Amino acid sequence: MHRASNRPGSITLAAFTTLVGLGVAPVVHAQVQFVDGTSGRIPTQSEYTNQISLCDIDNDGDLDFVAANGQGYSSAGTALKPRVYVNNGTGTFTDQTDARVGTITGWFRGVEFGDVDRDGDWDMLLAQDFVKPALLFINDGTGTFTNESAQRMPVINLTSSRGQFGDIDNDGDLDIALTHSGGTSHFGAGAQMKIYVNDGTGHFADQTAARVPAGNIGQQMDVLFLDVDGDLDLDIHLGTRATGASDSKLYLNGGAGVFTEMTTIVSDATAYSYDAGDIDGDGDLDLLGANAGSGNQELLLRNANGLGTVWTNISSQISPNPSADDNDSKFFDIDMDGDLDMIIAVLGGAERVYRNNGTGSFTQATGIITSVSDSSLDVKVGDVDNDGDFDVITGQGESGAFQNRLYLNNGPADTIAPAIIRTEQATAAAKPVDHVVRVEIHDQMTSDRGFHDRGVEIAYTVNGGAEQLASMAWHGNNMWRGTVPAQAPQAQVSYFVRARDWNNNVGTGLTLAYTEGGTAPPTGDVNGDGLIDGTDLALVLGDWGQGGTPSDINGSGMVDAEDLAILLGAWN
Repeated sequence: MHRASNRPGSITLAAFTTLVGLGVAPVVHAQVQFVDGTSGRIPTQSEYTNQISLCDIDNDGDLDFVAANGQGYSSAGTALKPRVYVNNGTGTFTDQTDARVGTITGWFRGVEFGDVDRDGDWDMLLAQDFVKPALLFINDGTGTFTNESAQRMPVINLTSSRGQFGDIDNDGDLDIALTHSGGTSHFGAGAQMKIYVNDGTGHFADQTAARVPAGNIGQQMDVLFLDVDGDLDLDIHLGTRATGASDSKLYLNGGAGVFTEMTTIVSDATAYSYDAGDIDGDGDLDLLGANAGSGNQELLLRNANGLGTVWTNISSQISPNPSADDNDSKFFDIDMDGDLDMIIAVLGGAERVYRNNGTGSFTQATGIITSVSDSSLDVKVGDVDNDGDFDVITGQGESGAFQNRLYLNNGPADTIAPAIIRTEQATAAAKPVDHVVRVEIHDQMTSDRGFHDRGVEIAYTVNGGAEQLASMAWHGNNMWRGTVPAQAPQAQVSYFVRARDWNNNVGTGLTLAYTEGGTAPPTGDVNGDGLIDGTDLALVLGDWGQGGTPSDINGSGMVDAEDLAILLGAWN
């Protein structure tokens, strides 16, 4: 446990020794780090929230959030609006639902964001229960959404609790995974989860039968994209509340978006959600299942070999690990000591926060969060007031007053750069091509969209010239994808990934290199036709002042007089 000796409420070693000598057990009160700041910052509401998602929907540099609302536990109650709360930049939210999504209502269990049409903004997926279709809302770039489900999504009625975006087939667009339990609610006895594949324009087709193993799985509660085996494609974890044949499943991606079941993962029970994070700093993703352990405890699974094929149950490393009705969890670094701590969302009690000792052993940090006994179904972390640290938002449903809550962090700011865990090695083809590069990045927080970033890019040089940049798009969970554009044949290309987190900490990955394919033309032969003539001259003059084109003969990063001189010197 990391605790500064000068914190308010701490006691000195001398005082501690005196009390022990007198037979008095000292009580050490921790400073409240996460303070209930709900009043005046989140609108008063009394609606059944199943899940929330933080996202900068209007691209103004702060985190807004949407609440997936819908009344009913195992049978449908009142249809509710998905509430859209817009941040003013300092962590105060206003309800702008009608202006942002209209007056749509439904029985929404899950909400997630992804740029399905690759136009640079976040679109929204709403998973719906009680035999209703999932809905897709397209963002106009300002955080105003249009329901385009009828034009873009399969019209399939589902009993769904969660949906996720991820590029399963590595074609540069985001596909969709949805839970589906069959029956009349997400407590149904069994059905096959759904996979909707993007055609590249944000229109989806149901390709479930060709993508995931056949078999009916009951009571599907959660679905999560993650790379468990370090091969830079997205695998799937399907969390279920059922037991036996309907235990939670791990599906490994063969690379093209076709999945096979990994049968050796540890059995679980009554899971409500799963979170993935590197709890022991070994570079792979471990798993935490809320309520998934024996006797309604948390289930903590270590990825023992980094390949997702050997998992070790280390739930005993959570102290205490009570039998409680817990519904969600998130990993994040509460004390900025470089490891992932965690918070547990509790239904019918106060949230629990645990510190990591650095090796994946967790001890509860009591008194660190304002004690509010409510019915939390979901928890998210993010810097909502832009002061550099991670705050906490909980979604309330099922019982109680249904007031979603905000806990403001007054602890240390995030000063740790994102870690570039692995970067894809580009290899030469027979001729010059754009080279796809995927990257896995870990930061000091987790969510189903990885960490909140302020930009990820590939920095590359050609033949030792000036640095050039290519942006990377979010690929799913903690992965991003970009391309290094095709260069002249036999060009020497080196590249690395640079990532910026929400507090503007910048991390860089290893530098990799490759030689562009094809046969190198004579120096100055811009169009590669074997001649150095007027056509090449026209290309150089047309590209004048630009970079990243074959007209940049010397690879300096700009087409200029030096390139013209080389061309004229080699004129046929």
